[in-house]
Amino acid sequence: MTSSQRLASLDAFRGFAIASMVLVNNPGSWKYVYGPLAHSEWNGCTFTDLVFPFFLFAAGLSMTISLGRKAHERSDRLAILRSIARRALIIFFIGVALNFIPSFQLASLRIPGVLQRIALTIILAAPIVLWGKWRAALAAIVGLFGLYLLLMFLMPVPGADGIVAAGRLEPGNDFGAWLDRLVLGGHLWASSRTWDPEGIVGTLPATASLLFGVLGGQYLASPIRRVRKSLGLLIAGGLFLGLGAGMGTVLIPINKSLWTPSYALFTAGWSLIFLAAFHAALDEAQPAFLNWARRICLPLTIYGMNALFLFVFSGVVARMLQTVHVGSGATSTTLKGKLFDAIATLPLSPENASLVFAVAFNLAMFAVAWVMWRKKWFVKV
Repeated sequence: MTSSQRLASLDAFRGFAIASMVLVNNPGSWKYVYGPLAHSEWNGCTFTDLVFPFFLFAAGLSMTISLGRKAHERSDRLAILRSIARRALIIFFIGVALNFIPSFQLASLRIPGVLQRIALTIILAAPIVLWGKWRAALAAIVGLFGLYLLLMFLMPVPGADGIVAAGRLEPGNDFGAWLDRLVLGGHLWASSRTWDPEGIVGTLPATASLLFGVLGGQYLASPIRRVRKSLGLLIAGGLFLGLGAGMGTVLIPINKSLWTPSYALFTAGWSLIFLAAFHAALDEAQPAFLNWARRICLPLTIYGMNALFLFVFSGVVARMLQTVHVGSGATSTTLKGKLFDAIATLPLSPENASLVFAVAFNLAMFAVAWVMWRKKWFVKV
């Protein structure tokens, strides 16, 4: 792949990830959500649990393809690393600012979050991409998994219930939750305040999730031509699925909130499988089918062109819908509640009405993405 080539599959995969994230984050009511569109309560993996790893995997793909052809001299690499660090810090503080809405309370401001984790994984992974190759990325993944497992299984810490023990993989009682409480105090997820799903220790295997994307990008950029690369991605995806499921059975459960190594492996497997499908259709197919597939996937490509902006913008809009009130007295409700109540009057089950709201919200975000694409507005941090 030359520097002039652009992977259509990467844009579509990234667009699929952000469109899915917007969908699962914005139901009409959290009381009425279909199982696949909600996170697992603890152990396990639903479709929703795949979305964030997909986004990190796409970030790793993008990073290795964009950086791999830039860094040649040590001075260039250091300059690029500084630029990446500045970008990551901006992303981190955008995430914190997003958490500030709508309460605007510093005392209870949640510091971790999705954008914050993305920023930290980029900072941790960048030196590996700039100075290393696939062996360095693979070694880093093994090291991150090993460090995580040592901390979680061997370090006795007091849980939220006051019991001191090692290896307790329960909400608020694991090593990561203890460290989050120690370092971040009351600035954790409001639904628990004793642990955070985007906490400090979970960022280690989350970085491995991004590095799996780096490996995928290095494979796609390699001169290997013995087999169709989509087939290689598919085989690797199946292997990772098996490894993740096996590790989840014998060593540590598949768990998104803890971002366990088994979860990182399992979701990397699904990432590779989805990428294989996009790559086969959008980059490797015969011209007639390829052109048709690219037209069909154009909405995802449009979404993927401004993925980070759309995530932030959708978060701001969602918070505003829950903050702005209409009516007064006993009839007062949020704007989101008013919109959902209108949909709920249709002959639909509560779950379907909630899903219709989520789809409508997604279409509204796509309209913004389409306008930006038509006007060639591409927001880069």
